[in-house]
Amino acid sequence: MAVTIKEVAALAGVSPSTVSRTCKNNPSISEETKERVRKAMAQLGYEPNFQASNLASQNTRTIGIILPVSAREVYENSFYLEAIRGISQFCNQRQYINTVVTGQDEEEVLQAVRSMTRSGQADGFIVLYSKQKDPVIDYLYNEGLLYVLIGKAYQFANQTIYIDNDNLLAGQEAAEYLYQLGHRKIAYLGVDNSLMFSADRRSGYQLALSRHGLPLRPEYCIEASAFSPEDTAAIRELLDLKDRPTAIVVSDDILAVALERVCIEKGISIPEDLSIISFNNSLFARLTAPQLTSIDINSCQLGIEAASQMINHIENPNLLATKIIVPHYLVERESCKQIELSDFQ
Repeated sequence: MAVTIKEVAALAGVSPSTVSRTCKNNPSISEETKERVRKAMAQLGYEPNFQASNLASQNTRTIGIILPVSAREVYENSFYLEAIRGISQFCNQRQYINTVVTGQDEEEVLQAVRSMTRSGQADGFIVLYSKQKDPVIDYLYNEGLLYVLIGKAYQFANQTIYIDNDNLLAGQEAAEYLYQLGHRKIAYLGVDNSLMFSADRRSGYQLALSRHGLPLRPEYCIEASAFSPEDTAAIRELLDLKDRPTAIVVSDDILAVALERVCIEKGISIPEDLSIISFNNSLFARLTAPQLTSIDINSCQLGIEAASQMINHIENPNLLATKIIVPHYLVERESCKQIELSDFQ
């Protein structure tokens, strides 16, 4: 069985990322540490992935930005554009290059990441999403590559540098806001629950309902997509319920726009018949009629913090993994309405 980078790291008494950067002759690693790592590599017979022609390179100063797998949706979501804007802004100040990695499936993304790492084209990667059982994260971790996650770490949490919002609290506050407006029939509409942000926002919503003794109704908690006709059907089923919700927490502005479109088709008036609160405070929230009440998660700041941590760990490789929480705030607009409890009678 081939020797792994983790075995070299254990023998040399350093982190896997230090071994990786030694293979690229990164100047942030001391000569003493490099020598110790090279002796461990020789002793174990480890062959690095990087091409020999790149081992003499001083520092590529390049950061890969990994987008989630998608054929289309990602490129239309302003969250990713804002996060990339923050990353680029900080990298430009520190004279680092960034390059975007994406693909239509996980294998295509993995192939691109492998190609970049084997040729020494990236000093680290910023992953713009977090999901359960992600083979991309598995690869980055097992190869000892430096990466920063935007989102809560599901795998290898104690060894992962991540930047996130408190999505559990944000989901709880969104549902609490609707409760204080008098709503008692509150639903949750989210994207794929394997994505950590949506799962946490849903859990926060459920905590708020439990706190007030409201029932957790399975038919009020659904997953959907703004782009799939099949998932739009799930929204229609929710709105067709005999005991229809009076308010909905939606995990993303784009999904809230899809919800508004179905409401228009069904003659459901917002906010008179249905109140909506969503997340991201994107351009979509301001273009709708009525404009959406939305929780701003500071997408650009998430990117800035991710780039800052990435460069800090590139230049100081022995730092411990950092966890940073970026604050969120509520932007009130016209999509939510105060109701009287007598309306439930």
